[in-house]
Amino acid sequence: MNGSFLINGGKKLHGEITPQGAKNEALQILCAVLLTDDEVRVKNIPDIHDVNRLIEILGDFGVKITKNGHGDYTFKSDSVNFDYMKSEEFKQDGAKLRGSIMLLGPILARYGEAYMPTPGGDKIGRRRLDTHFQGLVELGAEFHYDEKEYFYTLKAKELHGKFILLEEASVTGTANILMAAVLAKGKTRIYNAACEPYLQQLCKMLTRMGANISGIGSNLLTIEGVSQLRGTEHTMLPDMVEIGSWIGLAAMTKSEITIKNVNWKELGVIPNTFKKLGIQLENRGDDIYIPAQENYKIQKFIDGSILTVSDAPWPGFTPDLLSIILVVATQAKGTVLVHQKMFESRLFFVDKLIDMGAQIILCDPHRATIVGLNHEYPLRGTTMISPDIRAGNAMLIAALSAEGTSTIHNIEQIDRGYENIDGRLKALGADIERI
Repeated sequence: MNGSFLINGGKKLHGEITPQGAKNEALQILCAVLLTDDEVRVKNIPDIHDVNRLIEILGDFGVKITKNGHGDYTFKSDSVNFDYMKSEEFKQDGAKLRGSIMLLGPILARYGEAYMPTPGGDKIGRRRLDTHFQGLVELGAEFHYDEKEYFYTLKAKELHGKFILLEEASVTGTANILMAAVLAKGKTRIYNAACEPYLQQLCKMLTRMGANISGIGSNLLTIEGVSQLRGTEHTMLPDMVEIGSWIGLAAMTKSEITIKNVNWKELGVIPNTFKKLGIQLENRGDDIYIPAQENYKIQKFIDGSILTVSDAPWPGFTPDLLSIILVVATQAKGTVLVHQKMFESRLFFVDKLIDMGAQIILCDPHRATIVGLNHEYPLRGTTMISPDIRAGNAMLIAALSAEGTSTIHNIEQIDRGYENIDGRLKALGADIERI
């Protein structure tokens, strides 16, 4: 389903919006259901393309899936059809979804072998999978890559714990190695582990299932292998990228918006980073309240130099929100340098913002300087194509704040990451149509 959004911008929005369950957490948690024969119930699963696709793949593996209600499923992996993993069908299904890479760890740990086609996903530069394979090889797997078939094979009669130093703090890499290590023999230590809240959620879930994990939330995880895991119940955190997006949306459209149930303590530096752009926001209960603001002024550093916002592995600022920061800065008062360190082609959508009238200097593939227009010259509506999930959402926010009509094509890229986004925006008073 590849439609377009037609947006009449420049309208003030008002009301409450509830973030969906976290996409990046869901992809990890759903792979973990393969680690036990018992039932695992998962709640607050976002109803989005990438997640639904992974649920379908689990079904093709023979996992018994019961839908209890919206975003609430029970999984039972007691009779997995392992041959599906070697099938042509899986070569196609798995290749279309990057998150399917995290099936490797659990399946290798339980069945002694695993196969994987080269995965797809966003075009935001090279995202290497070396970390995943190196870690699983360290635990004792034999690794083979068939270049003609683009097919990876891992085999291990037995996995043995050991000290693993990751060369990058990859979230999916850490998750994959962790899920294999919980069933390995002996002690595994993963250093330079990713420590995102979503990974902490996975650790907590595995612990409830009987895994023995210490150092949760730090970059050194210690895992004592166990022989089997039992079932559990798990609820997803809200999606912090959505939460950051709605903060940006409120500021750009001068709107009063309350973002519900945000799990504030898991948001890290996100609220403060938006405050540095001059956006007022308050923590009310577990909601974020953003008042309607005519203007927001970018803070400078203490010595008076220009503010830089850059991404870093957690607990640094998430790269997924840099495109939102960039858009929001176009209407701030002041200047900011956005430095995208972790991926090399995430800033290429700025030419669209320049077409809309934004004052942006693209310094190189990693850095852009934004000179804020302070709402004196609103962005102009235009036609654009969404290149990846996160830029798509940033374009949506730009279009909602712009004067006139905008069309965004290739919105499948937005639907991959955001549940019913047009319906939820309409409820705030946005003029958006799906065509």
